[in-house]
Parts: sequence; C-alpha cells; structure tokens
Amino acid sequence: MSWIQKLYETYEQCASNPAFLNDKTPLLPISHIAQQAHIEVVIDGRGNFLRASSVPKEVTILPATEKSMTGRTSGVAPYPLCEKIQYCAGDYAKYGGLKKSHFADYTKLLDSWCASKFSHPKAKAVFEYISKRTVVTDLIREHVLHLGGDGHLLTSWKLDTPTPDIFKYLTPKEGLRDQGDALVRWRVETPRDALPATWDDHNLMDAWIKFDTSKEAAIGLCMVTGKEMTLARLHPAKLRHSGDGAKLISSNDTTGFTYRGRFTDTKKDNAKQACTVGIEVSQKAHNALRWLIGRRQAYLNGGQAVIAWAVSGKRIPDPLANSFDLFEIEAEESEPRQEQVYQGDAGQAFGQRLAKLLAGYQVELGSANEIVVMGLDSATDGRIAITFYRELTGAEFLERVLTWHNNFAWHQNYSNVIKFIGAPAPKDIAEAAFGRRLDEKLRKATVERLLPCIIDGQKIPRDLVESTVRRVSNRVGLEHWEWEKYLGIACALFGGYHKERSYQMALELNRTSRDYLYGRLLAIAENIEDRALYVGGEKRDTSAAKLMQRFSDHPFSTWKTIELSLSPYKTRLRSKRPAFLAVMESQLDDVVNLFQADDFMEDRKLSGEFLLGYHCQRQTLRAKPETEQDENTETTTTETN
Repeated sequence: MSWIQKLYETYEQCASNPAFLNDKTPLLPISHIAQQAHIEVVIDGRGNFLRASSVPKEVTILPATEKSMTGRTSGVAPYPLCEKIQYCAGDYAKYGGLKKSHFADYTKLLDSWCASKFSHPKAKAVFEYISKRTVVTDLIREHVLHLGGDGHLLTSWKLDTPTPDIFKYLTPKEGLRDQGDALVRWRVETPRDALPATWDDHNLMDAWIKFDTSKEAAIGLCMVTGKEMTLARLHPAKLRHSGDGAKLISSNDTTGFTYRGRFTDTKKDNAKQACTVGIEVSQKAHNALRWLIGRRQAYLNGGQAVIAWAVSGKRIPDPLANSFDLFEIEAEESEPRQEQVYQGDAGQAFGQRLAKLLAGYQVELGSANEIVVMGLDSATDGRIAITFYRELTGAEFLERVLTWHNNFAWHQNYSNVIKFIGAPAPKDIAEAAFGRRLDEKLRKATVERLLPCIIDGQKIPRDLVESTVRRVSNRVGLEHWEWEKYLGIACALFGGYHKERSYQMALELNRTSRDYLYGRLLAIAENIEDRALYVGGEKRDTSAAKLMQRFSDHPFSTWKTIELSLSPYKTRLRSKRPAFLAVMESQLDDVVNLFQADDFMEDRKLSGEFLLGYHCQRQTLRAKPETEQDENTETTTTETN
C-alpha cells in the first residue's frame, strides 16, 4: 500500500500550497469530480429560469457521490447537482429522449441534501427549478437544444443552416449525438452574491462534502493511516482521462470473482477482510494521481502512464525526457552555434551544464525529499496495473538522471532546427530500434524495459542496441531525416552500453580499434564523392551511403568496391579541387596506417563502433579545412548527405 500512502501524503502537502491554487489542472477536493460541461443554465435564488447557453466542453468541478465517482456503466448513479439532461430534466422523456430518464434518482439525491442540515441556498434554488420539469423546454426556447419535425430531440444536424454548438461539442456515439448526454452546470444569481457559479463556490463544495461524509457507512481501520475512519466501499475511476473507466482498486464484484482468497464471509464485503482503506484517504490519493497525470507530469502512450513526482510537490526533472527537453532550450538554428556544439570538448561542456542544471534541482529539493516513480498500464478495460514503482530520495533520483544523460549523451539531429548534445528519450529509442510504425504494445514494453535503466541504473538491454545499429546500417531503408535522427541515437546507445570504453563525442585520432577506423574510412570516402557530386552539379546518394549495410557485414571486400568507385570523382576533384583532394587522400592514408597487423584485411562483421567512428569523422569533416582554399574556384562549405 506504499503507493497509495505516498499519493495521500502528496495530496496533503499540495492541497494547501498557494502555488497550486490557480493551476490549470485543479487538485480536486474529496467528494468531487471534474467533468466536461456542455450547457450553462442561469437561474435566480428562487429557482426561476433566466437564460442558458452552450459551453465549449469546459472542465467543471462538480459534487459527486462515492458510487458516481467509480463510473456509471453498471447502474444508475446521479451526481447531486450538475448533471446530464437525461438525469436533471423532468421533461426529457416528453421530447423523445433516447435513453431512460433517471430524473427520479437525481431529485431524490438532491432533495435529501437540501433537506439536511448541510444544505446550501444554491442547491435549494437548483432543486426548486428542476422540480418544475421544464429544463428541456427552456433550453429549446433558448435555442440551446433542438427538435426535429416529430417533436423529438435531434441526434444529428442535416439542415443547410450552420450547425448548432451543441452538435459540435457533444461526442458522437455510432454517428449520433444524443442531446440527452449534454451535461448542465448551474449559475445562481442573487443580489448580494458576487460568485454565482456553483462550480467555483467553496462554501457549496464544503456543504456537499459534509453531507456526503455524514452518511452512515462502515467504520474500521484504515491500512494506510492506521486510524479508525469511514471505510471506502468503492474507489474512484477516471484517472487518466474523463472517459477512463479502469480502476486501481476494485472489490465490489460479488458475483464473478476470479480469486476470493481465504475469507470467513464468502458472500459479500470480502474487501473488509482483505484490505481496508478510508474513504477520505482513497479519494485524496486518487485525486492526487489524477492531478499529477493531468498536469502533464506523466508520459502517456495509449493506456500506459509513467509519472515521477516529489511528494512535497516541488519541481523535478522528467526522467523520460531527452536532454533537449530537459534543458528546455531553444532549437539551434544558426551555423555558428552548430560549430560550437561540435567542438572537441563538447562532451565535457554538456556534462558541466547538466550537472549545473541538476544542482539547481538539488538545492530546491533537498536531499531528504521523497521522489516516487510509478508506471501504470491497463490490465483490462476495467483494471489498471502498477507496472513499475520506486521510491527514492531527491539526491538518489537526481544522481540517476544525471548518470543516464551523461552515459548516453551524443550528438543528436532530430530535425533541421533541433540539434543537441544529450541522451535520447525512451520513446525515441523504441522508434529507432523498431521503426516509426511499431506496435503500441511493443512501444509500451520498450519504455518499461528502459525505466529500470534510468531509475535503477541497470544496463540497457543489448538487443535494443543491436536492433538500432542494424537498422541504422541499412541506410537505404530509411528516409534521410529518419536516418540522421537514428544515427545519433544508435551512437548514444552503443557508447552508453560500452561506457567502460570511454568513447568521446569528438574524433579520437588515437583510437586504433578496427571497427572505429573502418567507420572513419567510410566517412572520408563519402565526403570525397559528395564533394565531387556537388562540384559536378549532381544530386544523388553516394556509393558509401548505398553500400553501408553491406559494408557493415563485409567491410574489407566492400571497401575495395567503394575505393574503386572513387576514381572518377578523384579525377574531377584533381582538376577543380586539388587542395581538398590532397587533404582527403592524406587522411585516408593516415587512417589505413592506424590499423593493427591484419585487422584491415579481416572481413568479419563490424560492431556498432563503426558508426561512432563514422559519425565523429563526419562531424570533423563538416568544418572546412584551410587547405581547401583554391585560387581558381569559389570556396564552398563541405556538405554531406
């Protein structure tokens, strides 16, 4: 039960924090829920109708019962105040409503609240108004709801006139928009009340909370707080979004249990013997989780959600963000900035910048602050499973984020305007390893496998590294922008997997491993052909690009083919760019001379290290050498595919 305790503590610490009072995603009070309202009805203090208008799906906080917060697919569970037309309109059936009217259940609940000692004037005004059974009639007169020629509520708009707002805001179901699904919120205007909106009136909220918690219920030991309190019989749903019916805790199925356990009472209320949670604790914990997800602190992928938060509510870095998003930096658009990024000390500069950033978080958090990382996914349509859970101190969490971004930092090229040094995000790693169109389940599984690598410091799965390297080596099978993006990710993964080799992001002239040197040769050959094509006004892929897959499998035999294909391009450059060619030929000779013994002649498959050598050599060649100047031709910058 640790997760629910931490969420409860988060609620207690953040609910009264002034920093979150005006948050776009509210931290809901207990006995309340957030729903999208479609219609706003204005009445006076005596329950007389004044006016009405449609609302463009605005999220509204409304009172709710324990049962209505768990989802209403299995039975009637009205909200006590703001409700759908199907519930709050006594004349819904009169106008041919598609569904059964639940007006009697709604009025019974609202009447019991208004008759209690916890009543509120606005609730009484709403009760007076709905008792007249004219809600639909009034909304039709105000042109908010619309009838067809048969006098029934329309389910679609087929006229040539502009589509009414209500048909724009309602979500279609099987192509139909049932106006009975429109949720009505109330505004009660009285002479001395400056806050007529019921959803903003905290006195009204408190009145409902007192009424809801005063109802007779089982009292017992809450396993979270260790105190005697009113126990929760049902637990909230709608955690990831307003239409989410899946729940983390469920014990109300008394007919179809898969597992009953060892209970003395096998007929009902087994939950009391299995695990008891206070209703206030359950609602606060679920409200905190809903709030954390809604504040975009969660990584969401279909039904999967990964949330990291500080129990104190203080700001923390997103463990699933790439380094670009972590720094929240602007895209590097200018060439001078790119030249600065690719300096030899770029890795050290990135490390210093990252350490400085996380040191700022450390000062704000303090070493004792608790951090929780939690992964959720839908086990079934009605159940959510906790797939990952860790509790860390602030210092531990920041240290592990720092280690991840340092170990997997590399030059990343996400687009023409997003180039950065740093670690890729898990979702990008999944895409690089399996393709853009990978199955959602595979994406989820990959993110789940990478979470322990970030949070626990585990070694990244080797198959992800190998799959990414293999896909990047097949250059002709990817679009150019894909290949550029995945190349940086592949280098980051291979370098991080073999962190003991201490690969540098700058070109290592003294590294003499066979795979690294072959990567350098490929980059130089590509640069020679690419420059010759540019000089000749041609635009096509180089032989090095076309043969990269074959080169990675059989480097020595493929190098012969690539080297022979360079002859006509060298001839062209010898007449038009002699200085450039001389430099490139010299570099080719230098690299070949670095091979140890018979390494050069071995034709065994290259590891992902060749991509590191290729990438670093290519980055170095992007900077124009001084010897490239030619008196008889216009100098140009080196371009690569």
